[in-house]
Amino acid sequence: MPVLTHEITEAETGRTVKSIALKEMRLSRGWFSSLKFNGGIRLDGESVRADQRVQAGQILSAQWEETQGTSLTPYEAPLRIPWQDEHYFVIDKPAPLPTLCSARQEGATLENVLFSYLKCPENYLFRPVNRLDKGTSGLLAVAKDAHAQQLLQRQLHTETFIREYLAVCEGHFPRAEGVIDLPIGKMGEGIRREIRPDGKRAVTHYRVEQETDTRSLLRLRLETGRTHQIRVHLAAMNCPIVGDYLYGKPHPDLSGRFALHACFLQFCHPFTGETVSVSSPLPQTLENLL
Repeated sequence: MPVLTHEITEAETGRTVKSIALKEMRLSRGWFSSLKFNGGIRLDGESVRADQRVQAGQILSAQWEETQGTSLTPYEAPLRIPWQDEHYFVIDKPAPLPTLCSARQEGATLENVLFSYLKCPENYLFRPVNRLDKGTSGLLAVAKDAHAQQLLQRQLHTETFIREYLAVCEGHFPRAEGVIDLPIGKMGEGIRREIRPDGKRAVTHYRVEQETDTRSLLRLRLETGRTHQIRVHLAAMNCPIVGDYLYGKPHPDLSGRFALHACFLQFCHPFTGETVSVSSPLPQTLENLL
């Protein structure tokens, strides 16, 4: 059972349990309420009220159970983990590999491949911080417990959590770099998205890295994180991603995937304050398209 503890300092004397938990232990309000309701918030080992005042030297703790909602079948497959510590993995996901298991998704997923890699631990729960489409390869952060996950997810869609992609697309852009700022919304009842005036704001920064007679290699940075954002934006610029079977057309050399790769991930480590930067090169399959 994971336990998070904090020793009350002289300067914190007189503050409430809730204040310390939210500000010093950095629990979210919702999670604090849930743990408090289930007896997971304790002061010197005893259940405590949220408004109780604390004294120097006391130990405030938050504890919770990591429970698995559904059983998983382990699946052995190569897994590259270019960086990890006691709180997080950064995994280089291959494509086409779904991130999550579901009732409609049988076989290998990143969720059950990691489960196998970790030797099928009890109470395993997969906690991705960001997501990648099945057809996208590259870097994805995964937390090792609930507290680590919620702390890092607070950085999503901020300037601190940086995600960059390489995409091989059809055609050429009129400028060497720029910004695509076009709102994205759902197209009907399916999974497809489209540019529409009533959609949510979506912003993608791009830079042309290389050009051939018919294709371009773009480096892209997400400012927002809408579903299929890069794919929809590039299609709207008449430069769909090579092999994009939803917004362009399939490519015979890209079975089940398309030419989009999450090549760079950077964040501020919530526990150490250090900047974590991880890079992944463009896969050879995508290099061959150029």
